[in-house]
Amino acid sequence: MILLEEVGFALDTAENGQIAVDKIKASKPGDYQAVLMDIQMPVMNGYDAARAIRKLKNPDLANIPIIAMTANAFSEDVQAAKDAGMNSHIAKPIDVPKMIETLSEILRGK
Repeated sequence: MILLEEVGFALDTAENGQIAVDKIKASKPGDYQAVLMDIQMPVMNGYDAARAIRKLKNPDLANIPIIAMTANAFSEDVQAAKDAGMNSHIAKPIDVPKMIETLSEILRGK
């Protein structure tokens, strides 16, 4: 993810899905612009974490753009990400220019 920092993105990480939810829940609107959500994480997977974020009481936090990042790239995997409330899907291995393009499109659309 150092490549993202090189093009101007500031990053924060979470070791598992529950920590990701907790960080978003404790944040103020605008602290985070988007979430790159790994699907296969310990404690709480990315689908459940996305659903938990979408259920937050603060609509500004609940509506943060979430992008699935997973090695599962079949159409049903893309649909599962959308069903969990994610805005987009990026397949692994990560195509960095595609990831930057996806992030830029989502951030422009906010």
